[in-house]
Amino acid sequence: MADIDPNLRVDDFDYDLPAELIAQEPPAERDGGRLLVVNRTTGTLQDRHITDFPTLLNAGDLLVVNNTRVLAARLHGRRSTGGKVELLLLHRLEPGLWEALGKPARHLQPGTRFLLVSRDGSTEVAAEVDQSLGEGRLIVRLDEAIERHLDDFGEAPLPPYIRHAVADSERYQTVFGHVPGSAAAPTAGLHLSSRLLQELKQRGVRVAEVTLQIGLDTFRPVTVERVVEHQMHSEWCAVPPETAALIHETRSAGNRIVVVGTTSARTLESWATAGEQSVSGWSSWTQVFITPGYQWRVVDAMLTNFHLPRSTLLMMISSLAGRELTRRAYEHAIAGRYRFFSFGDAMLIV
Repeated sequence: MADIDPNLRVDDFDYDLPAELIAQEPPAERDGGRLLVVNRTTGTLQDRHITDFPTLLNAGDLLVVNNTRVLAARLHGRRSTGGKVELLLLHRLEPGLWEALGKPARHLQPGTRFLLVSRDGSTEVAAEVDQSLGEGRLIVRLDEAIERHLDDFGEAPLPPYIRHAVADSERYQTVFGHVPGSAAAPTAGLHLSSRLLQELKQRGVRVAEVTLQIGLDTFRPVTVERVVEHQMHSEWCAVPPETAALIHETRSAGNRIVVVGTTSARTLESWATAGEQSVSGWSSWTQVFITPGYQWRVVDAMLTNFHLPRSTLLMMISSLAGRELTRRAYEHAIAGRYRFFSFGDAMLIV
């Protein structure tokens, strides 16, 4: 991976977004959003719709999606005093042992026991704080009954900029997500309906899966002034053998690798950066940080949502599309009243 330009500043990736453009709910139809097509070769921007997406790919292209599924990771309970407890499970360390965020942190010290309550209030299960890692992060011991019935106890956590629960929780899951483990959805994938995937296949576009388990750090603001000073978070990802084989076949035929979302992109570029581009499959924790100047190894095109200002995701997009074209695309989207962030519209970078 190329070294990060020491002159890059985080405020180089800032922009002003009217609050009313932050989508608070998904479109009525899963594939009902708008699509801004960003052409890197011509520098042009084109207003389209998500339903046009299959027509913008070619027979022989490979579409790579992240098959993760969002955990029902937000749990509620009470302490012996009657005080409320909220846990947000981050990842499973071993059976019955999880890293989590807990509130109120001051009352969740090592050895603290509390009850977690099912969503319908009918079941209470004991839990205990094993360690405190600081800043609200905990290691907690849970009864394995909760792990077996997590959907009965928890709810999928929504990003902090979405103010209300979504009426249908499946709209914060992709139609192809089947590997539980993420604390957030791979949101570009939310646009792809079953009918759109079927149309893509009918047009000769093959679909392959990778896995990246998204952590909550993806929402944490970048607080440093210079990009090079930012400590990138770790996420677990995997490229299965069948996907590796399809990538090699697609490359050999001179066709494109089109990724759905920054998480699929991060997985493939981590795989390539690790030098593990064999067809035997690969999995690892990744801290790859993609910023302008990065030399892309696998990804040719990307479907992605509009990202938060000053975010590592916007830095990745700027690396692929170029800083100036990305700036123009975002200005165009704001002027055109596109919807932003998780439930918002999308852009296709080709």
